[in-house]
Amino acid sequence: MKLMLLSLGCDKNLVDSEMMTAALSEAGFELTDEASEAEVIVVNTCSFIMDAKEESINALIECGRMKEEGVCRVLIAAGCLAQRYAAEIKEELPEVDALVGTASFDRIVEVAEAALKGQPFDAMEDMNRLVCGKRRLLSTGGHYAYLKIAEGCDKRCSYCAIPSFRGRYRSVPEEILVSEAETLAAGGVSELIVVAQETTVYGADLYGKPSLPRLLKKLAAVDGLNWIRILYAYPEDIDDELIELMATEKKICPYLDLPIQHCEDRILKEMGRRSRKEELCALIEKLRNRIPGIALRTSLITGFPGETEEEFEALKSFVSEMRFDRLGAFAYSAEEGTKAALMPGQIPEELRAERRDEIMRIQSGIAEEISRGLVGKKLRCIVEGRLPEDDTLVLRSYRDAPDVDGYVFARCGRDIMSGTPVEVRITGCDGYDLTGVIEDGGDDEPSQ
Repeated sequence: MKLMLLSLGCDKNLVDSEMMTAALSEAGFELTDEASEAEVIVVNTCSFIMDAKEESINALIECGRMKEEGVCRVLIAAGCLAQRYAAEIKEELPEVDALVGTASFDRIVEVAEAALKGQPFDAMEDMNRLVCGKRRLLSTGGHYAYLKIAEGCDKRCSYCAIPSFRGRYRSVPEEILVSEAETLAAGGVSELIVVAQETTVYGADLYGKPSLPRLLKKLAAVDGLNWIRILYAYPEDIDDELIELMATEKKICPYLDLPIQHCEDRILKEMGRRSRKEELCALIEKLRNRIPGIALRTSLITGFPGETEEEFEALKSFVSEMRFDRLGAFAYSAEEGTKAALMPGQIPEELRAERRDEIMRIQSGIAEEISRGLVGKKLRCIVEGRLPEDDTLVLRSYRDAPDVDGYVFARCGRDIMSGTPVEVRITGCDGYDLTGVIEDGGDDEPSQ
C-alpha cells in the first residue's frame, strides 16, 4: 500500500510529519513522493497566514484530483488547517476523507487504516495534549534535524491565531529531548536545530522558570553533535545566562533568530509584544559585544493596522541602522479570530506589500555589504550536497540555517559526505550566497 505525505508550513510541522511517516512506515505503508502512485495521501497543512492557508487548500484540491485521475483511495488532511477549519473542510472539500488535528498526529495509522476500510473518522483530540518522543523518519538528509522542544504558545500576540489551533505552551520534558537528541546523533545527525513557537521560555511550565540554558548544556554533552542552532528566540526573554552560554559553549552556533516584528513602541504595544525599541537596540548591542561574529536573523511585519508613514520610515531607519545579517519581512495578514483583525486603520493590501518590498530592498543592500565583508575570511561550514555538473560543493556556514538563509559554493574535485565539517576561505559573494575554496577539514567548532 503506497502512501504519500506532503508536509507544508514550518519546521515544527515538519517534525510532526516525520513522526507520522515513521509510524506509517512501521505499519507497513510504502512511502512514495509521487501522488499519482499513492493509494493514501496525507497533507500536513499550515494555517499561519492567508498565503499558507491558500497553499494548503490548493494542495488538498490538487491531491483530491488524484482520487479521479490516479489510484488514490483516501485523502487525509492533518495539522493546523484541519484543526482550525474542520467544519469548513468537511463542507467545502468533500474529497477529504478524514481529519487529524494538531495534537492527534500519533493516531495517523489508525485513521488511515479505518479510511481504507470505508470507516473514516476524524482524530481531533484536545489541542493541549502533548505528543512527543515518537520515532521519526528524517526528511532533512540525515545530517541535520529539528528538535521541537515545546508545542503551542501563550503569547497572545494580537495578529497571531496560532494559540487557537496549537494550544497553550507545553514544554517537552528534558529527558525526552536528550534521549531524542542521542538517537538523532547516533543516526548521523551532526547539527541540531532547536525550535518551538518560542524557544526562550522553554521549561517555565515544567520547572518553574525558563530553562533553555540548562537544556542546551545537556544537549551539548551529546556525543556526535557538532552544531546546535537556536531559532525563534523572543527578544524579551533572552537573558544573560543564555548569552553567556552561547558565548562559551563551542557547540552552540553564534547564530540567533529573534523575531521582533517591528521597532516602534506604539506598534509593538498594539501587537501585544513586550519589547520596546530601546530594549531591542540594547539587546542587539549586547549580543554583538559578547558574541563577536554572531549572525542575527529577524522577522518584521509591514502594514500592521494603523501603521503611519512616519512609523514605517522609522522602521526603515531601524533596519538600516541595525544591519541584521538575515531578515524576512511579511505583509500583515488580517487573521480571523485575532484582535488585530478588528482594529481600526486596516491598511490596503497593496500598500502592505509595497512596504514589505521596500524593507526587503533595503535588506538586500545590507546583505550584499555584509557578504562582501566576509571575503578573505575563513568560515566553518558543513557539506550539504554537490552540483556534479561543475564539481561544486554546496555548503552552509554557521551563519546559515537550512532553507531560510544562504549557501556557500566551493569548487571541489573530490566527494565529501554530507554533514562533514570543513573550513572554507571566502573568495566572493552574490547576495546572501558566498563562494570559496576548501582549506581543510579542521575541528568541529564554528569559526568566525
